[in-house]
Amino acid sequence: MNEQDNEKNIRHAERMQRKKAVVDEKIAAAQIERGVLLVNTGNGKGKSSAAFGVVARALGHGMQVGVVQFIKGRSDTGEEAFFRRQPGVVWHVMGEGFTWDTQDRARDVAAAEAAWEQARTLLRDPAIGLVVLDELNIALKYRYLEVAAVVADLLARPAHQHVIVTGRAAPPELVEAADTVTDMGLVKHAFAAGVRAMPGLEF
Repeated sequence: MNEQDNEKNIRHAERMQRKKAVVDEKIAAAQIERGVLLVNTGNGKGKSSAAFGVVARALGHGMQVGVVQFIKGRSDTGEEAFFRRQPGVVWHVMGEGFTWDTQDRARDVAAAEAAWEQARTLLRDPAIGLVVLDELNIALKYRYLEVAAVVADLLARPAHQHVIVTGRAAPPELVEAADTVTDMGLVKHAFAAGVRAMPGLEF
């Protein structure tokens, strides 16, 4: 090892020591244990996929999981086919399909209200460790549900229950109530280049 490489290694070690001290201090300061409300929003791909990754993580820890899918109406998705077979999972596909397909607001409102009743059942059950409300943000964006009532139900859930809400255009009230918010940005999407939604990747 030459002198230049040795100096780089020394500087790297010093930087990592400083970084470790900062991280260790933050970890030591985080002593609260409670359920967390996460919101995955933005125009980029991966909001639901990220939520279903957490479903796998929760099941790995022996937690019970409830999923309610708003808007989405198809029942041939890979995640549903897989997770429905797992013990400890309750899965409801409650949507009527994308809003540009139904073109019927009254029908969409009725579907959203029915889905929210299922969600409220899960949100009141302390045995459910994780609840995923997939595409709920879309139902809130179009005011199929009252945002204030939804946020109130989310905040009234059992103390140790985690919730993940997905969908574009999360309303400000939900963002304010959430503990963690991720805004997924779009850089490129294969669909724009004419590539069809592919099974195993898109659904």
